[in-house]
Amino acid sequence: MNQPDRGYFQLQQAVEVAEIFAKHKVEFMFIGKSGAIILGFPAATQDVELFPEKSVENGKRLVAALRELEFEITGEIAANIIKGIDFVQLKQGPFDLDLIFAPDGIESFAEAKKRMIVIENFPVANIRDIIASKKASGREKDLNDLPLLEDFREEFEKKMRGEPKTSLEIAMEKLKKKD
Repeated sequence: MNQPDRGYFQLQQAVEVAEIFAKHKVEFMFIGKSGAIILGFPAATQDVELFPEKSVENGKRLVAALRELEFEITGEIAANIIKGIDFVQLKQGPFDLDLIFAPDGIESFAEAKKRMIVIENFPVANIRDIIASKKASGREKDLNDLPLLEDFREEFEKKMRGEPKTSLEIAMEKLKKKD
């Protein structure tokens, strides 16, 4: 397994997670800032944040996948994952990983899955769910991200709808290309 610099979330980590989780048929989606980064949000984060489906069978598949990714999963950690306790933080592995079975501000995995976006085989929570979760958490660092995430959401949704660019956007792109 490639082990990029542990300091920040790297796309290679998401690739490894997505490939091995697909192999084990783990139901999950990327969430939090790492999910937003996969959608194109220009930021950095130190961990991969995942929203797995909370079920015993999915938990068992998740434990097997994490072990294949070379995370150290003790019996206690495995039991917590299989139970789907709200939050499991893994630091004993190739990168830092947060499993969030009950993200603040999101009613259920099933509802979030209906809005989920799949980009290049990456299942990612809808940007509106990512924002709702950060708002509901009330954590200062999450609240500080909100203005930029809201701006990103507007642009992302416009792009997803295929809306044409404004003349100002086109002019700004041309100016940037000249530099």
